[in-house]
Amino acid sequence: MNINNFNNIFFIGVAGTGMSAIAQYLQGIGKNVSGSDRYFSPDTFNETKVKLEAEGIQCFLQDGSGINAETDLIVVSTAIEDTVFEVQKAKQLNIPILRRSQVLALIAESKKTIAVGGTSGKSTTSAMIFDILQHAGLEPSIISGAGLTSIIREGRIGNAKVGKGEWLVIEADESDGSIVQYHPEIGLLLNIDKDHQEIDELMEIFGTFRDNTKSKFITNLSNKLATQLSLNKSNDFSVDGLKAGYMATDFKQDGFVIKFKVNGEAVKMSTVGKHNMENATAAIAVGALCGVDVPTAAIALENYEGIYRRHQIIGEKSGIVLIDDYAHNPAKCAASILACQPIAPKVIAWFQPHGYGPTRFLKNDFIAEIAAALRPQDEIWMSEIFYAGGTAVKDISANDLIEEIKALGKNAYFVENRNDLVAALQPYFENPCVLLLMGARDPGLEHFAMEVMGKL
Repeated sequence: MNINNFNNIFFIGVAGTGMSAIAQYLQGIGKNVSGSDRYFSPDTFNETKVKLEAEGIQCFLQDGSGINAETDLIVVSTAIEDTVFEVQKAKQLNIPILRRSQVLALIAESKKTIAVGGTSGKSTTSAMIFDILQHAGLEPSIISGAGLTSIIREGRIGNAKVGKGEWLVIEADESDGSIVQYHPEIGLLLNIDKDHQEIDELMEIFGTFRDNTKSKFITNLSNKLATQLSLNKSNDFSVDGLKAGYMATDFKQDGFVIKFKVNGEAVKMSTVGKHNMENATAAIAVGALCGVDVPTAAIALENYEGIYRRHQIIGEKSGIVLIDDYAHNPAKCAASILACQPIAPKVIAWFQPHGYGPTRFLKNDFIAEIAAALRPQDEIWMSEIFYAGGTAVKDISANDLIEEIKALGKNAYFVENRNDLVAALQPYFENPCVLLLMGARDPGLEHFAMEVMGKL
C-alpha cells in the first residue's frame, strides 16, 4: 500500500489535532482532501473549520454527505468507532478505512523521515528540528501534534507544513502503540517515563522503534531508561555531564530566556525550563545528522518562537503572569512547575487531570513528582477530572491527589468547578507571581485560559 494510490481522501474527525495535521499535509502534496467533525454545526463558528477550508479542505457535517463513490480512502482517528454512521456508509461503498497512524506511516515511507519519540517533549522538539532544518535551507516538511507559532502567524492551524526538501519531521506516538509502525531514516528517543503504559511495556515499544529505525538512532543518555536503548553514544545527547556526541552544559534561566552551551557553542532561547535545554540539544543532534553544524543550529534556535499551549504566555496583570501549558503526566507537570520558578518568587499551579483511568494509574506518581517540585511558598490547585464521555469507573477524584500532597506538607487546594478558580485564588495572589494552568485533552482549556485572564 502506497499513499500515492489514493487521491480523494475523507477524514472522519478532521478537526482533531493529529487528524487536521495529516489532512493539511496531504492537501499540500496535491491530494483532494475533505472531512467531517462532530464539532461542526451550521450555526456555530469553528476556527479549525475556517482554517481547513482556507487550505482547500472542504468540511462537512458528520452526516455522511461528504462521502461518495469518488472517495477512495477514509481516515479515522482512534476516537471514531465502527458504529458511527459515516463509517457504516464507507463500508457499504467498500471504501478502504485506515487509522490516522496508518496513514502517517504511509506518508513517512514516502519521505526521508525524522521520527521523534518519547513520553515528553515530542511536539516541542519536532518544532525545534523543523526550525533548524528550515534555517539551514533544507526546506523540511512537518506533521506535528501542536501548532508552531511561526506557522500560526501565517493564519494557519500551524501543525503541518509541506516543504520542497527531502526531510519530513513527525511525532511518533507511544500512547496508542503506533510508534512501532514507522521506519524512519532518523529515530530520536527523548525520554521514557511512566505515562500511558507500564515501564516494561514502554521499553518494549521504544525498543521496537529503535530496531525499526533505518539509519541513525539518537538517545538521551541523561534519562536512565532511554539510555538502555542507546546504539551509538556519538549520536546521543546528554545534559548532565555524561559523555555523549552532543553535551549541554552551563544552564541558566533569566526570566523567560534560557542560556546554555552545546559542545561549547553558546545557545540562547526565548523559552523556559531545563527540559527545553534537553529538547534543544536533541534537536541539535538531529540537525547534525542532517548536515547542519552546531553553530548554525544555535542561530536557528535563537529565533525559536515556541508552540501552542507549551508554556504559552497569555498575559500579565497586577504582577500576575498567566502561563498556559499542555502538561498532563507527572514528569511534565513537575518540569512545568520548575520552569516557572525562576520567573517569580511564587508559583501558583493549577492542574485538571484527564480521564479517571489515567489519573488512577498515575496517582502515586502525580503526588510524588508534583510535591517534590513545589517550593515552600508555591501552591498546587486542582479541579475535578475531565471526563470526555464513555464508560468509566468514577472511583477517584482530583481531591484525592490534593489531600495526599497536602499530607506531605505542601500547599494544596481543591476547587471542584474550575469556573470558581479565580475567585478562590484572590487571597493567595502576590505581586509578582506566576499562575500556571496545566491540562490536556479538554478542548475547552484554551478558552478557559482566556477566561482566567479576563477575571484577573
